[in-house]
Amino acid sequence: MKDENETPQLTEDEKKLFEDLMPEDLDEILDTGVNRRHFLKLLTLAGGGMLAAQSAAAEQVFSRSLPPSSGSLAPATIENGVNVSFKVNGMVRKLMVDSRMTLLDTLRERLELTGSKKGCDQGQCGACTVIVDGRRVLSCLTLAASCEGRSVKTIEGLAQGNAGSSDAPSLDRLHPMQAAFLKHDGFQCGFCTSGQICSAVALLEEAKNGDASYVTENIRQKPGPVQLSIEEIRERMSGNLCRCGAYPNIVAAIQEVHSGKPVEQTWQLVG
Repeated sequence: MKDENETPQLTEDEKKLFEDLMPEDLDEILDTGVNRRHFLKLLTLAGGGMLAAQSAAAEQVFSRSLPPSSGSLAPATIENGVNVSFKVNGMVRKLMVDSRMTLLDTLRERLELTGSKKGCDQGQCGACTVIVDGRRVLSCLTLAASCEGRSVKTIEGLAQGNAGSSDAPSLDRLHPMQAAFLKHDGFQCGFCTSGQICSAVALLEEAKNGDASYVTENIRQKPGPVQLSIEEIRERMSGNLCRCGAYPNIVAAIQEVHSGKPVEQTWQLVG
């Protein structure tokens, strides 16, 4: 009877493929098989047109099923382990983590929710922004252990119809902010986009609750819903950086969702 955990044997053509293109990973692949990282690396090489001469072997690899990934690690491999239970995109997740592990690393490495990006890893760029109990936080500066009993929402959990797991079915309907970012081209390379969108979604709740910002004219005024001007949006989104410079498009997307009315962009061309 075949062991389900048995490492599948590579064919000679597949061995030659990895030997030629990924020699640094060959020993690991022969020992433990092809994992998600190897698969994505090979997929990148395919996108670069480097597999033309070995397309048949590459097709065999791509047709293999990857070994199931587990969100848990053996307790013996975790230092200073603590048990944490919190909701992620509506699902209760229980796991043991190193007490020093950040929420970002937990989401990406343990729960395989890789939409939240690690940019600066110092809380300066905003690419890792997620929503915790309705408030936006920098997940690279937030300890996973501090989220015990709390509710975390990531970019994967914004669209309706998504259960929030890495193997969830296709989405039924985008969140209005996601749709607005698409409409207004609020991204280029896309690396900061998940943090931008999560920040924008939380920003609308802050405005609805009347939270003040640096450009609020009268902070002594009784809190009430804030009508977001361009200056308010720019200030409240200032913690999210975009290397591509898509800021006008991002502001337009947020304006449209906030007002519920179509927003036309005005282009300032130098001529």
